[in-house]
Amino acid sequence: MWKWRNLSVSLVHSLLTGIWAVACVVQHPVMVHEISTTFTPSAYMLVVVSSGYFIQDAGDIIFSGYAKASWEFLLHHVMVIWCFLYAVFTQEYVAGAVVALFVEVNSVFLHTRLLLKLAKVAPNSYIYTVNKLLNVVTYVTFRLGAQFYLTWYLIHHYSSLNHALYFLTTMMLMNIMILIYFYRLLRSDFFSKSRPHNSGRKFAED
Repeated sequence: MWKWRNLSVSLVHSLLTGIWAVACVVQHPVMVHEISTTFTPSAYMLVVVSSGYFIQDAGDIIFSGYAKASWEFLLHHVMVIWCFLYAVFTQEYVAGAVVALFVEVNSVFLHTRLLLKLAKVAPNSYIYTVNKLLNVVTYVTFRLGAQFYLTWYLIHHYSSLNHALYFLTTMMLMNIMILIYFYRLLRSDFFSKSRPHNSGRKFAED
């Protein structure tokens, strides 16, 4: 029951913030080029809302007794929270946080994948197959694309950005994590036989 509730909340967050982030950049394309200084009320509110979600989700994992099994996701949440709260309190890097939230477009399909697994939908079913293909495509375009763009931006403009080392270190750690997750995703959905369900983790599969 906890997994259903937790993943459902995460899916709603991804639907809301993924669409919102893309809309912010469509309305103000300069965000992509000036990630530390561009500010709009809508973008700022998006970062506030998303920060609240990550704090809530981290607390939910801890107080529900899944902290040890889901330590990787807690580490991810902590890194996101400390970057987003910096943007919230200083009003700098708001645009950077918006670009980072492009990953939530992919998270829609990641969360849907896990809900389908919880529902015991067959991996060879039409809905699962379509979702896993969209998951891989959006992982490359929205998740890896956004992360690597921000990493490149921080390196390219390192000398002119405030606290660049703070953000670049975080981005490099997250890049390692998402590449590991991508490998696990491909291995699980495309290159391996079904494995036993592990009920101790937050997610049904890696």
